[in-house]
Amino acid sequence: MRPTAYINGQVLQAHGFQSGLAVVVKDSVIVDVVSTENLEKTRYELIDLEGHSLLPGFIDTQVNGGGGVLFNDSPDLDGIRTIVEAHEQFGTTGLLLTLVSDDLDVVQNGIAAVNAAIEESIPGVLGIHIEGPFLNAEKRGIHDESKIRKLTGDIIRELEPVKGGCSIMTIAPETMNPLLIAELREKGFIVSAGHTDATYGDVRTAIDHGVTGFTHLFNAMAQLGAREPGVVGAALDHDNTWCGVIADGFHVSPAAIRIAYRCKGPERLMLVTDAMPPVGSDEKRFLLMGRPITAEDGVCVDDNGTLAGAALDMASAVRNMMKFTGCSLAEASLMASTSPAEFLGLRHQTGSIKAGLQADLVVLDSQMNVVKTIVRGGCS
Repeated sequence: MRPTAYINGQVLQAHGFQSGLAVVVKDSVIVDVVSTENLEKTRYELIDLEGHSLLPGFIDTQVNGGGGVLFNDSPDLDGIRTIVEAHEQFGTTGLLLTLVSDDLDVVQNGIAAVNAAIEESIPGVLGIHIEGPFLNAEKRGIHDESKIRKLTGDIIRELEPVKGGCSIMTIAPETMNPLLIAELREKGFIVSAGHTDATYGDVRTAIDHGVTGFTHLFNAMAQLGAREPGVVGAALDHDNTWCGVIADGFHVSPAAIRIAYRCKGPERLMLVTDAMPPVGSDEKRFLLMGRPITAEDGVCVDDNGTLAGAALDMASAVRNMMKFTGCSLAEASLMASTSPAEFLGLRHQTGSIKAGLQADLVVLDSQMNVVKTIVRGGCS
């Protein structure tokens, strides 16, 4: 089978978009990025991008569901396939299946399901995000208080990160001995602070012991104050951490997003969807831990108006980020692809367009709508 060459597009490279380039893909890998003039066209299957923009595929580190499926309710291969396919249509080429706080047997089932998905090479599955139950009940948000519990050394010994993929665990640093954070890191978990009422000092200690991320910045965490900078202050103050942000205009105000963007820069700010089952589905109502949730105008809420994840896709998050901050498409791409790849330790595998990396790509038109998603060289 001949290699594929994507031509006649605006290709995002390290210094911005460039025309006149051909991105050559063989099997699932980018094998070359060359001048179209130097391309021996008869050797390749040519795909004309018709002037559209070619970007690295989007990477979403927080996906609770999609296609009408909630991962907590369907921690199995069929559920994973449905969720991945729902997000793929919006340019997401890699995601972490996310569990909200639940019983430990559900967490174990989720890990097993993601292991099976990676073993079967289901395209787009990068790992798991265990968002609870090791949180602060006072900052639980929509999480079921009855599921929240203390993290212990015995639990850490029971849980294993996924094999061949990434495992994020969101924790509230103030609820545990910081040595447990170090133990999680040593075991292979990426540790993120979220649903937490920690002080600035608590978070600084947690960072010293291995916390590298912040789960949905601003939401369900201690806010920035004049004398107590809180979790938000610590997140914005530490250059060696990454912050996920839900750029839907409801979870976080555009002004707060602009402040975070100025503090962290596109290299350390990550777009996340915190997506729920309505994404990629016509269904607007679903159950979360038995609680009815309704999606209206892109917002998921329970009957009391409590936010319950988001009805957001990554393409919309990119467009929103450009609108809210005035950043360029190249900068938005950093937050949607390169920054999360760096956070996950996957820059050697994905997150940019260069030879040797996985052929995870997205084609956008002039309105930033998805024309084509390419996962491991396959098109959808």
